[in-house]
Amino acid sequence: MLKKHFDGLGFKKDARNDPKKEKSGDKEDNKDDDGFPAVHDCYMIYGRPSTQLTARQRKRERCEVFAARMAVPQYLSWSSTPITFDREDHPDKVVAPGVYPLVVDPIIVNTRLSKVLMDGGSSLNIIYLETLDLLGINRAQLQPSAGGFHGVVPGKKALPIGRIDLLVSFGTAANFRKETLTFEVVGFRGTYHAIIGRPGYAKFMAIPNYTYLKLKMPGPKVVITVSSSFEHAYKCDVECVEYGEAVGSSTELASKLEALAAEAPEPKRYACSFEPAEGTKKIPLDPNNSDGKVLTISADLDPR
Repeated sequence: MLKKHFDGLGFKKDARNDPKKEKSGDKEDNKDDDGFPAVHDCYMIYGRPSTQLTARQRKRERCEVFAARMAVPQYLSWSSTPITFDREDHPDKVVAPGVYPLVVDPIIVNTRLSKVLMDGGSSLNIIYLETLDLLGINRAQLQPSAGGFHGVVPGKKALPIGRIDLLVSFGTAANFRKETLTFEVVGFRGTYHAIIGRPGYAKFMAIPNYTYLKLKMPGPKVVITVSSSFEHAYKCDVECVEYGEAVGSSTELASKLEALAAEAPEPKRYACSFEPAEGTKKIPLDPNNSDGKVLTISADLDPR
């Protein structure tokens, strides 16, 4: 594609910019419109949200991504089950395809939650502290979180209170899947009980259909289909918009984020973060030479 692009620069006149050809309107032009389009440029979206990874973890991640292909392929669990959508999945009515959210009702621990958002654009699973109280989970069970995340308020960083592993179940008693998902626990209020992002999709090998508002995943017997209704999605969407407007016109969420940031535990230090530890002092490398070169050592060491 790049070779064709550079070969055509400055050597051949681009027919797209030729006014005479545009006015001709002959039959050959009409035939070209029906054919496969000629590719002149290539654009792509790249990058991903930065995560709290150390230099060693980033190096290991890079090695995993660019590793050589294995001679014997290793397939993921549940990858042998084909998942398809056809007219049998078509609901009685489809209102504004792709507009309303996919809201499902999984069983988390031993409670069925009716408002869990399936968000394929989220890189983590989120659960609210209020939902943990409804589940009867003690806050002492929370584990330290690796770091904050963005996307709640533009320009602001949300710091979770902690993280927790919870058992999530989809399906019925005759055919169900049960997996353990890691949730980031946040202290501010939300309109949903929880949000399941891409890690949840990957764990269940689930495929969403935002047109039909359905979610499918491999099951032990047959494919599990989780359905939602446009009425329920509409109510959740309206409630979310109204709450977002109410919070946006006040400083409630901003003040809560600042309070959570103050209460959040200090992130762990890593050897490769190049941050000086507490209780350090600087001494000159050569006392007889004033070149300004110093060495940072512990303040508890003997002056000699």
